[in-house]
Amino acid sequence: MTQRYEKLFATLSSRNEGAFVPFIMLGDPTPADALEIITAAVAAGADALELGVPFSDPVADGPTIQKSHIRALDSGVTVDDALAQIRVIREAYPDLPIGLLIYGNVPFARGVDTFYREFAEAGADSILIPDVPVREGAPFAAAAEAAGVDPIFIAPAQAAEKTLQGVAAHSKGYIYAVSRDGVTGTERESSVSGLAEVVNNVKRFGGPPILLGFGISSPAHVRDAIAAGAAGAISGSAITKIIDRYVEGEHPTPGHIPDMAGLKAELSEFISAMKAATT
Repeated sequence: MTQRYEKLFATLSSRNEGAFVPFIMLGDPTPADALEIITAAVAAGADALELGVPFSDPVADGPTIQKSHIRALDSGVTVDDALAQIRVIREAYPDLPIGLLIYGNVPFARGVDTFYREFAEAGADSILIPDVPVREGAPFAAAAEAAGVDPIFIAPAQAAEKTLQGVAAHSKGYIYAVSRDGVTGTERESSVSGLAEVVNNVKRFGGPPILLGFGISSPAHVRDAIAAGAAGAISGSAITKIIDRYVEGEHPTPGHIPDMAGLKAELSEFISAMKAATT
């Protein structure tokens, strides 16, 4: 294990800060564009990255992030292209925790052991497979740890105790806790009391720090997540919506974002505000 998450959370705790982690799709709308967007996100204050690998049937994602999968696939982005992007990002940011969100067909197709080894060698710290629940996750967790990758599991909002015990036992790096059932991209009015219940429910079983995701779309949501006892928050759909506004049409010409400077300026302002809400 790389211990990048452990070092990050220790550093942030010493500063009385939480973590803000943006989700960005690799290859959206092209690999070059995605790398430029990711660079802007890190410069704006992202504490870590959660990166998506494009997939044709992203069942845990709502319409906004589904579109980012489709754009990347339309540009011809493959898993090998995603690995190449991760190598570039890791070289640029040797200390930054890099997490991947990848659907289960990918490790099945490449072979579970090969899959984790490839992503570890590229520079990934963690991998979350959203369509593999913890009750089916033992072989994935074992292969991940053998390769030096932190396996991440989702703690559902209304999970049974047995599920939460499994999530706490098998997750390394962090636990991805969701504040409500459903798919990504459904904005909600954040409730401190509701979030605290979710966080405390997960914390009862120990495990690594908790990051709250799903519906995190404003600085108020981040503040509420930290106040509820989470170590930080992950935001994906709100960031992808910013990218949407600057992509030309549903199926952009590869490499063509007419106003990349405007996109980066708006994205940077958003991420800076979200990070400021962690203090």
